[in-house]
Amino acid sequence: MAVDVVVLQALIDEKLKPFVKRIDEEALYAEDFLHALGKSGFFDSSQKNEQTTLLDELTIVQETAKVCMTTAFCLWCHLAALTYIRKTKNAALRGKILPLLENGEVLGATGLSNPMKFYAGLEKLHLSAKRVEGGYVLDGVLPAVSNLGNNHWFGAIAHNEEQEVMVFVNTDNANITLKEKTHFLGVNGSATYTCKFENVFVADDYVVSHNASTFVDQIRPTFILYQVPLGFGVVEASVEGIEKVKAKQNGCNEYLQVQADVLSVKLQSLQTHLALLVQSGEITLNAISKIRLQAVYETLEAVQANMLHNGSAGYIAGSTPSRKLREAYFFANLTPTVRQLEKMTKTLTCNSK
Repeated sequence: MAVDVVVLQALIDEKLKPFVKRIDEEALYAEDFLHALGKSGFFDSSQKNEQTTLLDELTIVQETAKVCMTTAFCLWCHLAALTYIRKTKNAALRGKILPLLENGEVLGATGLSNPMKFYAGLEKLHLSAKRVEGGYVLDGVLPAVSNLGNNHWFGAIAHNEEQEVMVFVNTDNANITLKEKTHFLGVNGSATYTCKFENVFVADDYVVSHNASTFVDQIRPTFILYQVPLGFGVVEASVEGIEKVKAKQNGCNEYLQVQADVLSVKLQSLQTHLALLVQSGEITLNAISKIRLQAVYETLEAVQANMLHNGSAGYIAGSTPSRKLREAYFFANLTPTVRQLEKMTKTLTCNSK
């Protein structure tokens, strides 16, 4: 069952488009839009196989990113949280939380930016866990977790002696202190917070995995997969932006080296490649990392072309081309960043030979 694009577009028109400027300039968090997606059944996987669920949710991210990549990024955070709960072997956790996340009653976040860098050999793990009766006690600070608010859930990984444990925690926990982070070049409306853990008890019912390293290996390809349509949406919006101004200055834009049709062909090719990968049921880390990396460079090319085609109008504060430019640079620096992806794709390719 494919996504009902008409209903999705109606939600975007009503609950997202009117607020994009405020999201970008005033750090407004489009929480109502995210809740509405769930209430309208867009996160419901109960009647779908995994491939259909993934393809549908990729479409939702792309359509959202065309209008506002900040909100699409928040949507990705929620889908990452859904992935953790869909994949956990903890039936109690899945039974309690999955329906709430899928029907939009509560929203989720990833919390794995630092752990993903840890497993890539780039950072130390910021949280520690002590095994106690009935669960774990966590301490430490996560520098940045996005898509957070009251009664939001997010994943976290902490070092526990010889291995790591992954848990699912709620922002309303009295021992978790949130401090909002804004003043970004873009994505101010991403509801990003520093999260300080002080003696936070997490019961076994809320443990995603007692062996986080193995679990991350399982979910990382999907984690990265859901990011790719962030770039697709921005490329699509840039193509539309270029088409709108093609008659500017007596059609002088036709002499620019990068044109909308070239960008469209590249986008369609990468979209087809991604869809075939999902349909194959074999989403390897190497394959999806290569697509994600290619999406970064194609997105950067598209937003730069959009700026050039729009000329001085694109440099006005608050213009759509300038917002898409800033969104693209965030996409390039979203974990795994372009630097990390370059390292991963080369390392994984060498190791597979």
